Amino acid sequence: MRRKIPATTALVGFEAAARHQSFTKAAEELALTQSAICRQIANLEDFLGVKLFRRTRRGVQLTEAGRTYSRRVTARLDDLERDTLAVMGQHGPGQTLELAVVPTFATRWLLPRLRGFHDAHPGITVNLTNRTRPFLFADTEFDAAIYFGDGEWPGTRTTALMHEEPVPVCSPRLLNANGVRTPQQLAEQTLLQQTTRPYAWREWFDSLGLRVDQDMAGPRYELFSMLAEAAMQDMGVALIPPFLIRQELEAGRLVVPFQHSYRTAKAYHLVLPERKAEDPSLSAFSDWLVAEVTAFKETAAL
Repeated sequence: MRRKIPATTALVGFEAAARHQSFTKAAEELALTQSAICRQIANLEDFLGVKLFRRTRRGVQLTEAGRTYSRRVTARLDDLERDTLAVMGQHGPGQTLELAVVPTFATRWLLPRLRGFHDAHPGITVNLTNRTRPFLFADTEFDAAIYFGDGEWPGTRTTALMHEEPVPVCSPRLLNANGVRTPQQLAEQTLLQQTTRPYAWREWFDSLGLRVDQDMAGPRYELFSMLAEAAMQDMGVALIPPFLIRQELEAGRLVVPFQHSYRTAKAYHLVLPERKAEDPSLSAFSDWLVAEVTAFKETAAL
């Protein structure tokens, strides 16, 4: 049965026009004439039976249907582009692993070590893509994932890598200005919150036997890198594992006002879908990663 989808050229033209909110700029980007973009959009609207743009004196604006369709088309074109690049990359010898990773862990811990894996396995290319939450492997092209959680991920094999042991950090300016020296004084500061760890401050205070009414109040940021930057800009106190901000601590851009940590119940895990768990390339990466984590823990314990 023939698929009920419009021409790819029309979708590309629509995506560019929607992104720029301009047929002229879309034409310039795609090296086409404005009339060609107009024809593509008109043909697409005829195909869909829906108006995607409103023509106004000041140009064009997306309709509500056009805005919704634009988001979906953009996502599909991004997926198609990624898949196309992946196939193009297979012209060379060797294997390619598509890995979903939590961003700050990947940037601050994994990437500084990844050269070692490449040197040991020159025939395996590892591609990294940010993902902060679990997903269905069947709906993606990912071969594995590194995520932070409880290890419960249906249809997969998970290997616990390491727990977090976060400490409070702030800028030296904030520390000197406010004289934070005790947990009680720290509780009076703005507590910067991590979106994917909403109870972090409560758990930290609980580990000291303290109850703080405003332990979940404060600006929320999704990434530890955002938390660190906010703390360096005197916006408050953040709770971050030291191994993710070693550079900032060594440079004195962040300081620890109160030396206390606790081990989180959740941990970083390597996650392999069951259908790929015996893949030789994934096994090589898993063995290397576990060895790196073991060496890191041994060094940290010295």
